[in-house]
Amino acid sequence: MIRCLVTGGAGYVGSHLCKALAKEGFEPVVFDDLYRGHREFVKWGPLVEGKLADARLLDEVFQKYRPEAVFHFAGLTYVGESVKDPSLYYVNNYLGTLSLLEAMRRGSCGKIIFSSTAATYGEPKYVPIDEKHTQSPINPYGNSKLFIEKTLDDYEKAYGFKFAALRYFNASGADPDGEIGELHDPETHLIPLVVMAAMGERADIKIFGTDYSTDDGTAIRDYVHVNDLASAHIKALRLLDDGHESMKLNLGTGCGNSVREVISAVEAVSGRKVKVIEAPRRAGDPPLLVADPKLAEETLSWKCRYRDIKDIVSTAWNWHSKNKYFGI
Repeated sequence: MIRCLVTGGAGYVGSHLCKALAKEGFEPVVFDDLYRGHREFVKWGPLVEGKLADARLLDEVFQKYRPEAVFHFAGLTYVGESVKDPSLYYVNNYLGTLSLLEAMRRGSCGKIIFSSTAATYGEPKYVPIDEKHTQSPINPYGNSKLFIEKTLDDYEKAYGFKFAALRYFNASGADPDGEIGELHDPETHLIPLVVMAAMGERADIKIFGTDYSTDDGTAIRDYVHVNDLASAHIKALRLLDDGHESMKLNLGTGCGNSVREVISAVEAVSGRKVKVIEAPRRAGDPPLLVADPKLAEETLSWKCRYRDIKDIVSTAWNWHSKNKYFGI
């Protein structure tokens, strides 16, 4: 059985990848400090609890498990928090990754699939956004991810690393079987927030901006299902195993849904009305963020299975309903 190290494997996307890896015959070894991950999400392989800054522990992991590749999800992801405390993001995201890369060198593991982000692009100059779009992040979170991408370029040139940097748009949905789902504290993602409102776990949902130049006046985002993200990661690993060159790819559907469309989808799936409060725009929120996924589709022979927002929302509603929202 092929072993892979999954940093951040107790988190949202990482845990869904672990389930997908196990189904494909891999053994995922999870490395997570459980700061924002969940022990109960680690079901498909061993858990090593620790921080990426702990070089000794990382060396023990590489010596014991001898992973053939690393899937790197560990990192902080709140844009607003990164603006308030950039040091936290540069230390955890960037320096943590450097520690991991050095441990990989010592452990003779030279393949890494990195969880990057559309936030590396900054304000979109055109839409849909392809991989040729200028990368000019507007917050420390995006900066930290771009620094890592550039570092991976250098490690490839100097040390022969092979990597895939996969730039997510809006990760969404949950395991269709209802075993794992999206569980953040605090929660900032739109779909779970609307689900919470529909379930009565919060009083309302705020729409920040109703005067954008979109059909219904609300911001549009590209919601890509978490299982589709997991599938892309595995396909990227298989390509690297086959000797493919390193790659940087956008992961999205190529379609966008507005805030109002997401709310309507939750109402349709749940059969419940959601109280909406209209609020002013938030600074830095562009009206439209949609991926051009053609390069990923061609390179990985991959396409999103979940393209209808109602299908994505249905998986989220199923998981939250089973777990009574955070009452796992």
